Amino acid sequence: MKLFFTLLTILSATAAVRVATTLNNLARDVSRVESIREIKDVQRSFAQFAQFGRWNDIASLFSSNGTLLWGNSTARGLTSIENWLSEEAGNMDGIQLGSLNTIVIENPVINLAVDGQTAKGRWNGLRFSGDGAGKTKIQGGIYENEYIRTGTGWRISFLHYYAMYEGPYVGGWRNVDGKGIPVIPYHFTPEESGIVIPPAVGEAPKTNASVKDLQRRIASMNDEDEVRNLMHAHGYYVDRRMWSDAIDLHAVNTTVTLVGVGNYTGLEGARKALERMGPQGLTDGIVNDHPIFDMVVDVAPGGSTATARGIEIAMIGDANKRIATWEFNVFRNQFVKDGGVWMIKDIETTPLMVANYYKGWGEGGLRSPNTYVPPFLPVTGFRSGVSKRAETRIISREDLADLTRRLQRSAAYDGAENQSHAYGYFLDDIDCARMGALFAKQGHKASPFAGFFITPERIDKACVTSYGTNRSKLRTSISFHWRLQPVVLISEDGRSATLRARLLQPSTSTTKAGAFNNAIYHDQMVLEDGKWRLWSVTIDEFYWTSSTWEGGWADARPRNSSAPNPEPAGWTKKFPPDVWVADVGERESTFRGGSGKYQPCQWEGT
Repeated sequence: MKLFFTLLTILSATAAVRVATTLNNLARDVSRVESIREIKDVQRSFAQFAQFGRWNDIASLFSSNGTLLWGNSTARGLTSIENWLSEEAGNMDGIQLGSLNTIVIENPVINLAVDGQTAKGRWNGLRFSGDGAGKTKIQGGIYENEYIRTGTGWRISFLHYYAMYEGPYVGGWRNVDGKGIPVIPYHFTPEESGIVIPPAVGEAPKTNASVKDLQRRIASMNDEDEVRNLMHAHGYYVDRRMWSDAIDLHAVNTTVTLVGVGNYTGLEGARKALERMGPQGLTDGIVNDHPIFDMVVDVAPGGSTATARGIEIAMIGDANKRIATWEFNVFRNQFVKDGGVWMIKDIETTPLMVANYYKGWGEGGLRSPNTYVPPFLPVTGFRSGVSKRAETRIISREDLADLTRRLQRSAAYDGAENQSHAYGYFLDDIDCARMGALFAKQGHKASPFAGFFITPERIDKACVTSYGTNRSKLRTSISFHWRLQPVVLISEDGRSATLRARLLQPSTSTTKAGAFNNAIYHDQMVLEDGKWRLWSVTIDEFYWTSSTWEGGWADARPRNSSAPNPEPAGWTKKFPPDVWVADVGERESTFRGGSGKYQPCQWEGT
């Protein structure tokens, strides 16, 4: 009997050690997923602080010996970085009345180091600036940044901005110095982009976190994903003036505040606020796009409320009247969880600048200058917040498995987003082999106006057949593929995802001013062999285009109704798709290449 109890004690102790070890592993994994979110929040805070000339706050996002390399300029240390940012902006700082300094930094591909102490990230960047006295500037390029985990949170250790295009508002932007643009070095390969967080090496350190702590932290990330999806989906409904659908996302006691304009309460009031943009539904020639950039989400303790703050750049136009406007806004919205479902509680939009497209923002825009600064969110520290109370560290295998699954779902959100953005970057560079390598073994991709190609090899070959191989290392022109504002729906097991994203397509050239196009992606991702892969990439294009900077998105002309549908691209005769767009049927019938009559508004010059 004594031997029995001895064996039982040993087995119980062994089981306890296994559970403790597994709990340590879970705590380490939670921290690593949180790290990806914290890094993104730091970089997005850079953009948010820049809108209001908060140079000291931006400098605080760097490590104590951090370095900023912006084009040909270098600043080292926090004081030097702060001074350089201030001097570089001049009066185009967002502080002077009538000035504008909106920087948007999007499309992150983040890779955590194996030890979890450093990371690298690639981002697209655009900057819209003006001093309110006639001077303007538009700049664009790519960031390849490095990050380090410090005692107070993740910080930027090295910000490297590669300037690619720039110019004044009047006349538009072109390649920097009028020269060809090289491929900006990548910190990742197609294999690495699908592994946001590599497997940790070695034994996990002993954690002080309780089971309740880990449950809370995982739930907070799950909630963040849902709030992000909710806000992004609301934005898509706004684009299409789908007011009834947008209102369905609001709580009954919702409020809408347009700072300096008015306050609206309840669902009827919220609808009136939306209808300021026009009646329900878009009609021919109307553009009502409100892209969302650099949004950070702060879920309150308890997980029943949340706040989101971000940047909105509205591109509004009426091709029938040849009028178009820019709107640069800040939103700071409140959310509430009702019966387990997140709803929009309060919307607060602060207009920073409204400008006639054909005149620009150089003279300060069409409205009185804004003086209100929407409060920033405290998102630059660690999320862990381990409880000081003594709480249980005992967990059943079933509960541990469920927590692991829930954590995997948030890790999947970042994995899907990473792979989506990697696709955009490789497509920018027309790197057919690396773009094709992002796909699953049976993955498929829609080639514009042609059809679908299946398997990475055929996707690669279709790209090569379309664009050729004899291309210069210095590009005279580029069309960029910003894939922002994702709505990512993750499977319950965290192993697959669907993703809707906006294509915002700025272009640049040595010979003519760049412009913007817009479309929508509907994609699927899958976890295959331990890596996130693209399963399906489908694009609806275009929703609108700007063939010239001078004409913009309101310079549309109806296409001749008697004109035949455009022929498929010539290269498809050499290498036809596995499935033609026309074979898809009604889903793609009104897009170019579809089975129906192609009858869009045709923008001048296309």
